[in-house]
Amino acid sequence: MKNTIIRYGVYSAITICLLALAGWFLGKNLDYSIQEVIGYTGMVVSLLFVFFGIKHFRDKENNGIISFRKAVLIGILITLIAALAFGVLDIIYIKYINPDFMAEYYTHAVEEMRSSLPPAEFEIKFKELEAQKEMFSNVFLNFLLMFMTVLIIGFIISLISSLILQRKPTNN
Repeated sequence: MKNTIIRYGVYSAITICLLALAGWFLGKNLDYSIQEVIGYTGMVVSLLFVFFGIKHFRDKENNGIISFRKAVLIGILITLIAALAFGVLDIIYIKYINPDFMAEYYTHAVEEMRSSLPPAEFEIKFKELEAQKEMFSNVFLNFLLMFMTVLIIGFIISLISSLILQRKPTNN
């Protein structure tokens, strides 16, 4: 089980990092909302290794049998590896590759609110955003946010994969 988790976790981690880097560098001139869709799509695609890891364990290491609980456990452990890699990559991106990202994104968010909200509502939302600005410039919180995003998506994929792949022993 350990080898399957590590192998498919590393596959997922490499995939999520490559897709994120490709999205960041190839899509840097795209609108933030399109970049966000590309980012979430990359997360889901990379987390398909959860399904393949559970299936591999069931078929190749466990005689075609796997309980729902064990399948979920394998899926979550594979996801943890990918989530950790993505969180670290995000820190590297924000701190070293594109240190202006947070300021650029903040400016974009303010302009987006300004153009879409009435002035009174904009002032309220702007004050909320200002209060959160320092929090989101914290490297650890950025790591945690990206880690948790991948973890939640991976948990959902683990549940779905486990429901599909669970197979109990047949009584002959």
